[in-house]
Amino acid sequence: MRRSIFLSSLVYGLLLAGLITLRGQLIALAIPIVLYLLFGFWNAPEVLDLQIERRLSHDRISPGSESVVTLTVTNHGTDIEELMLDEKISPQLSVRFGSTRHLLRLAKGGSHTFTYTVAGPRGSYPFETIHATATESLGLMRREQFVRSNERLFIFPEFRRLKHVSIRPRRTRVYAGSIPARIGGSGTEFFGVREYQSGDSSRTINWRVSARHDENLYSNEYQQERVADVGIVVDARTHANLFGPTRSIFEYTVAASAALADAFLMQGNRVGLLVYGSFLGWTLPGYGKVQRERILQALAHAEVGTSSVFAGLEHLSPRMFPPESQIVLVSSLVNDDLNVLVQLRGRGYQVMVITPDPVKFELGILPSSQSVDLAARVVRMERDLLIRRLERAGIQVLEWDVSLPLDQAIGPVLMRHRRLM
Repeated sequence: MRRSIFLSSLVYGLLLAGLITLRGQLIALAIPIVLYLLFGFWNAPEVLDLQIERRLSHDRISPGSESVVTLTVTNHGTDIEELMLDEKISPQLSVRFGSTRHLLRLAKGGSHTFTYTVAGPRGSYPFETIHATATESLGLMRREQFVRSNERLFIFPEFRRLKHVSIRPRRTRVYAGSIPARIGGSGTEFFGVREYQSGDSSRTINWRVSARHDENLYSNEYQQERVADVGIVVDARTHANLFGPTRSIFEYTVAASAALADAFLMQGNRVGLLVYGSFLGWTLPGYGKVQRERILQALAHAEVGTSSVFAGLEHLSPRMFPPESQIVLVSSLVNDDLNVLVQLRGRGYQVMVITPDPVKFELGILPSSQSVDLAARVVRMERDLLIRRLERAGIQVLEWDVSLPLDQAIGPVLMRHRRLM
């Protein structure tokens, strides 16, 4: 467009100069430019009428995996001599194969398909706009069209599944599950002995107790197993996760949270998620595969933010975390967290802390020296003291060396039944 304006101005200038000076040479010099402009205007593309369809081979992948993006453009307008398609994608996504820019010729009613492959870190990446630019062969006239769509690529945190996570909250729900409910009924764990009732199976009769009574029979009673409410709190605070400008333990925190949510949902529990960073990111409690998708999407969006301590956690909403339910905190822990966690325990919540070990993580970053080793010993002593205080308050704390997969490091401990304090 700028070229046509410049050439038009040049033609007007030559014609005006030729008429003023009465020199035919200037007018003759303008004739080829006029013909050039006429040809360009005659072949200029009309208003674009493009239909672009985008397909993703996988719209949910893990970090390091690849997704193939397929674009099909169909021309419902006139012939286009030169069409430039330029798709803007997130700078965090890398193009492994192919290109997001294509130059082609597209006839009326014709279509063209091209692909490219992307990969990237954990996150949520929208594919929103494709910029289409059509020009004629001389490049004088240009038509543009922005085609919008709503496709989105989710890169979920990568984790290895946990077979089972044993918890013992004080209150359970009415649905059958795998958590002992502290009331008698059908189950596998012995609960007590009661008088025989009509309809009891003969297999449940306790003959040893019944032999001591002449008139009545007694049956074994087992502890009912039900589902429970579980709230997962993800620590996204900057000072608890960042160790330098480029090293962060937060990805391990997210991966552990995803594995725990998956395990609790597989056991039939109702699970909610709270990401605690610069703001509170809530995912209301729910069941099943739909809730798993919601939680993984929330974890894909999770980012580290600035916040001092767990301010406000002592005033949790009962809708999010019902009283006497199970709370699982995934955090590297700082000293200021002690009071808040003790308050949660005092309000009747059963609290479990999965803590990625920041001392070993940071030692793997720093160069080995005597001063570094001495500082590590001091920090380790402070951390051990914090953990002992939490355990004395009835809080279960599991340390995780992030150099090992979660299921190998603390998976066997998570599966054991923990005796209540």
